[in-house]
Amino acid sequence: MSHLQIFPVDGGPDPIPCFASNEASLIRSALAERGIGFERWPARAQLPEAASPEQILAAYAAEIARVQASGTYPTVDAIRMTPEHPEREALRQKFLAEHTHSEDEVRFFVEGRGLFCLHIGDEVLQVLCEAEDWISVPAGTKHWFDMGSAPHFCAIRFFDNPQGWVAQFTGDPIATGFPLLN
Repeated sequence: MSHLQIFPVDGGPDPIPCFASNEASLIRSALAERGIGFERWPARAQLPEAASPEQILAAYAAEIARVQASGTYPTVDAIRMTPEHPEREALRQKFLAEHTHSEDEVRFFVEGRGLFCLHIGDEVLQVLCEAEDWISVPAGTKHWFDMGSAPHFCAIRFFDNPQGWVAQFTGDPIATGFPLLN
């Protein structure tokens, strides 16, 4: 189930959320107030366990076409992480470092779950995204992502940059002060 927690940045060694909800409408509203897009879309395709990125993209061709119709995100790919992925630890560490992008970060989760952590002003928002969640994080938003120590997720990623995922790391250790996905 999707979940949102909002923490004050200066929450100390054991931060306590000042807001928490599992209700999609409340999550959408709280995120929209901060410029973050959040929707629930049906993850209707049953993907084979070893589905290739091409098979994943073909299974969700209608959703991809709907997003790309705006002309904003011409590049799309699919990422799938499992506990057996040989680079899971290195990728987890890379994604856990606070960073920004010069473009929006748009994801549609079709399987599993992942934790988006957004550093906006004096707040840290943790959005547990699960299958059927679509999230759009505007360019320049400080954030990090945790896929957990035993990752299981599949997401379709939309880009306006043909190079795909390009991060600018902030060097701020803020991510170490907030809960991880376990």
